[in-house]
Amino acid sequence: MDAIQHSAVVVTVSDRSAAGLRDDTSGPVAVAALQEAGYGCDAAVVVADGASSVESALRAALDTGARLIVTTGGTGLGPRDETPEGTARVLEREIPGLMEELRRRGAAEKPAGMLTRGLAGTARESLIVNLPGSPAGVASGIPVILSVARHVLDQLTGGDHR
Repeated sequence: MDAIQHSAVVVTVSDRSAAGLRDDTSGPVAVAALQEAGYGCDAAVVVADGASSVESALRAALDTGARLIVTTGGTGLGPRDETPEGTARVLEREIPGLMEELRRRGAAEKPAGMLTRGLAGTARESLIVNLPGSPAGVASGIPVILSVARHVLDQLTGGDHR
């Protein structure tokens, strides 16, 4: 683990969880994995589906100085699944290769994994990645993110290629 502890924020996007009708089961999986990897990460922030709520949550996380922001949920084809649209409003640069790998691994585990519309990219000096809302999807996606996150964060602050 690097000596520098970066802060991370997890945003769970779910109408039912935001309304208190269902427990958030994916956010805690992401939080635990990020904490285990040495990131400072509080409990997941839960917001309703929709592009505007996602955009607001991402901008709030950036304003706190979070360097790694992971969303769970809202990446599918449902009428209110607008996490990618809200994320697109915030991203300055996309990282398509990260999402290609997440989709590849997701599809290998479950064919519907190829249907995620999630985005990954950077804003300010932060990495933002959309994961699906299932705990299994989060558990398989977090290692992919962690495999490159510290390098991305170093690059965003002018670090040299390793």
